[in-house]
Amino acid sequence: MDNQRNLLLAVALSGLLILGWDFSMRYFYPQPEVTTPVETAVAETQSGATGTGALASGDLTAPGTASDSLSDTAPVPVGPVDLDTALADTNRVVIDAPRVAGSINLVGARIDDIVLKDYQETVDSESGPVRIFAPERTDGQHFAEFGFRVGGEVMASNVIWQADAERLTQETPVTLSRTDDNGIIYRVRLSIDDQFMITAEQSAENTGENAAIVQPFAFIKRTSLTATLDQFIAHAGPIGVFGGTLRDPHAYHELAELGRWTPDGESSWLGFADDYWLSALARGDGQADVVGFQSLGEDLFRAVLRYDAQTLAAGATLTETTQLFAGAKESVVLDQYEETGITHFGKAISWGWFEWFEKPLLWLLLFFNNLVGNFGVAIILLTVVIRGLLFPIAQKQFSSMAAMKAVQPKMKAIQERYKDDKQQQQQEIMKLYKEEKVNPLAGCLPLIIQIPIFFALYKVLILSIDMRHEPFLWITDLVARDPANLANVLWLVGINVPEYLMLVFGIGVLAVLLGVTMWLTFKLNPSAMDPMQQQIFNLMPWILMFVMAGFASGLLLYWVTSNILTLAQQSYLYSKNPQLRAAAEKEKADKAREREREKDAAQAKGDA
Repeated sequence: MDNQRNLLLAVALSGLLILGWDFSMRYFYPQPEVTTPVETAVAETQSGATGTGALASGDLTAPGTASDSLSDTAPVPVGPVDLDTALADTNRVVIDAPRVAGSINLVGARIDDIVLKDYQETVDSESGPVRIFAPERTDGQHFAEFGFRVGGEVMASNVIWQADAERLTQETPVTLSRTDDNGIIYRVRLSIDDQFMITAEQSAENTGENAAIVQPFAFIKRTSLTATLDQFIAHAGPIGVFGGTLRDPHAYHELAELGRWTPDGESSWLGFADDYWLSALARGDGQADVVGFQSLGEDLFRAVLRYDAQTLAAGATLTETTQLFAGAKESVVLDQYEETGITHFGKAISWGWFEWFEKPLLWLLLFFNNLVGNFGVAIILLTVVIRGLLFPIAQKQFSSMAAMKAVQPKMKAIQERYKDDKQQQQQEIMKLYKEEKVNPLAGCLPLIIQIPIFFALYKVLILSIDMRHEPFLWITDLVARDPANLANVLWLVGINVPEYLMLVFGIGVLAVLLGVTMWLTFKLNPSAMDPMQQQIFNLMPWILMFVMAGFASGLLLYWVTSNILTLAQQSYLYSKNPQLRAAAEKEKADKAREREREKDAAQAKGDA
């Protein structure tokens, strides 16, 4: 009776576990969403001061409406702007680098058009390249600007600069220039490397008769409406290194509440991170006056880097160099930039505490992928390596289980002798373990060791762009849900499954294989559990089948492969320990006879 009650309680708790785990995973580890462009973009005032008031250490405002006597200016756009219309403007210089394409807007010296040649928006090859930067007032506005403050006044953003070339390539830099009425010549020399880094050398040359106070600045401005979701496991939003420490405590909505944020410590770089993409400014050797983030209201944000003001005497020149990264968060590439002196640039990927373990896993996956040409096969090979390394531990696990089987008769005798005194029963069992030198927890060691491995691989799959849109057999994207699921089948016949039912209808082939292979490993496992524990372990595979169905396909592929290897490993170890198999079969037969006796007794009681 007690066992039946406990079993019903276990079933109820298992149901709660399914719902609670699914809710927790969606809350703490939400899957990356494909963000669609917003319907309209909210116009920002030209002064850029729609945020809160000035900081005590200096405000973060950058472009503005300061007077500029040059007649060569562009009209100030009002309201939303269509992307194609904005890019059709003739005041543009083409960007054509090995991995980056786009254009520079001569109005305001802005880099506001960047797409990545190596990445598509979706798995559909016709979807077009990933867009990192888009012009101001377009739906996905996200751009960088380089300018100057002169005498405390900010250079107007609608001034048209002159370019000395029509294309920015890896071999041909471009210099933008303009001259004001005071005889100061401003230049921004732009160069680009073979990856995602643009170097901007800002200079001001005073050819006039009077001294001037000049401050170079750079900023990145973007809308959060096209940003990926900030997650517990992967940060999306303001990020930077200050005082030698990575700082990323705020999501966009938190920055909006703060108004502005200027972290303590000397800055190295700052910008905005998405799941797979990063836009960031790396400070040069010059001293910075203000470095921080600002909310501009209406889902608009800015990262500002403003250098110290310098008095520029007649005939003098000042120069500041800033690097702009706009591209993919590829671990190898970020680490290469870190080696050039950009502090902790590789930490733009949210590795967390297990970075020391996650990066070797990624390296091994990349190695296997380069060897076989497919990340799915690479995951399988990685699983083989991990299981091979854990094999000695598995051998000890089986030895422990064999020892547990050997003391089973003594344990049953103690349980029968002290069946009315549970406390004394536990004390005697612990004494038996000590005398026989048996550790009942030794069988859990492989599982405990695999937990950090499993978590690390999960983070690698979520954070590493290398596996984005990578296929394997029927799987089109190893970092997405298994596409061979019931919900997709129903969608093909015109039935859309609501999100709250995906827990049931989102079960795919890999999830079913996970449940089956885990159930087989439990059945083959020579466990020494009581009936209640056995019932719970019988339910666990099917619970996890539902829980894990929405996780990355690559993660399920790893787990299924690991279970298959475990089955093979257990079969091998059984062959080396025939007494263990015999004991397991005897226990199984004894339990079957005991169930038959209980059934007959219950039937006899009912007949009476």
